Amino acid sequence: MPLQHVSKRRKRSHPSEFQLPPAFWDNLSKIDLTKAALEELDRRNTQATLNSRPPYLRPDQRITRRVLAELKKNIKQTARHGGPDLSDLRGFLEPPNPAMSSVPKRKSTSTLRTRPFANTTNTPHIPSSGPYHRNFQQKLIDGGVYPHAYRYPDGRVPAKPNNWEEINRRLSQPRPSLSPSSFPEEAFAKFVQAHADAVKEKQVTTSVIPVIEGDIGDARCVSGGIPFTNLDPLTDGTLVPGNPDIYYGARPEQLDQQVRDELGGHIIPSTQDDLPVAPNFFLAAKGPDGLLTVAGRQASYDGALGARGMRSLESYGQEEPVVVNTASTVSSLYYGGQLKMFTIYASQPTSSGGPPEYCMHQLRSFAMTDTAETFRQGATYYRNGRDWAKGQRDEAIRRANGRVDERRARTLAIDANLAQASSFTSEAKLNGTYTTEAPTKESQTSRTEESNRTAQASGASSAM
Repeated sequence: MPLQHVSKRRKRSHPSEFQLPPAFWDNLSKIDLTKAALEELDRRNTQATLNSRPPYLRPDQRITRRVLAELKKNIKQTARHGGPDLSDLRGFLEPPNPAMSSVPKRKSTSTLRTRPFANTTNTPHIPSSGPYHRNFQQKLIDGGVYPHAYRYPDGRVPAKPNNWEEINRRLSQPRPSLSPSSFPEEAFAKFVQAHADAVKEKQVTTSVIPVIEGDIGDARCVSGGIPFTNLDPLTDGTLVPGNPDIYYGARPEQLDQQVRDELGGHIIPSTQDDLPVAPNFFLAAKGPDGLLTVAGRQASYDGALGARGMRSLESYGQEEPVVVNTASTVSSLYYGGQLKMFTIYASQPTSSGGPPEYCMHQLRSFAMTDTAETFRQGATYYRNGRDWAKGQRDEAIRRANGRVDERRARTLAIDANLAQASSFTSEAKLNGTYTTEAPTKESQTSRTEESNRTAQASGASSAM
């Protein structure tokens, strides 16, 4: 029987989106000149200045009492004449103490109002110290997560997965729901209008993406906007948790409880137990004010988390982890009417005994607002990719559950053999004890007669 866990699953520790630990910067092989990097440099310089100050010297209490008495007398005398002139300090802001926080505080709205000539141009909001910037991409590369079109320092490019042709052949299969009669020009015109009306990311995910997705099937197998706080860190623990806009996985009850308990840190994204597990199909969507580079990094990061989970699931019950350079994960992005689809897989590590590397390759890209035919092709690839990922996930779950059943069957067989052997041993001991300690009356009579015959023979011999 699987173990029943009644304790609440604890969230794994992840850095905040607006505050990166010093280890994030210490472990980077290359640091880009970003605002977050400069803020970290200021913090370290301030800390070094504070640490270089001379030690605190305890004042002489007698001198202190005398000085305080004189100051108190002077204050009373000044107060009688109205006190000092403080007009120069009126409206002066207290300077912040950078040593109290590792990240400078945000400017308040009152401070902004005191600068009427400040530039008020609307620009995309990017977390100043969030991970989705160039340094975040470098952190992924240092951790063995390679984006699309990456080249190794020696000029080599990561190989495509072994099932590359199979994936493209499967994803290009026609779908009746996207034929010209099922999705006519009028439906395409409505999609283009919905795309034009979506000025925020939320509107893209609620009015544009559903047209591409079509029938999602089991609603219990899809979720999104949930930080993956329950997953183990993918690199050194300095990255924020993944947070795809949409992801597809399996119902928790599809996977044996024992497998969930053993692989939870790789396949259960959230501490909320009823959300999908073992996700391997992801989508990152951005509004008009978003950034394509951010969407690409999110797709790479989320896809690598899914590929790691699928590798753990496929390796469950095996003596060695399975690394066969075969893809079973799809990660996509939608931005500005462009749909880009990628596959990510775990490959052999470049260093002996090292962790696997995760390589990302673009399957196709589609201008979804171009023509109705282009939309049909892109939606076909997307929906087929979702179905293909489900097939890969279901097969991995079936094999993992089968290995659990085999393990339990072997355990039951061993227990039965041990019980049978124990029963034979107990019966043999019982029979042996009864024969030794309780001889029959017949055996006692035989030994008496034998003793009498021996005595008679001895008497006859002495008479002769």
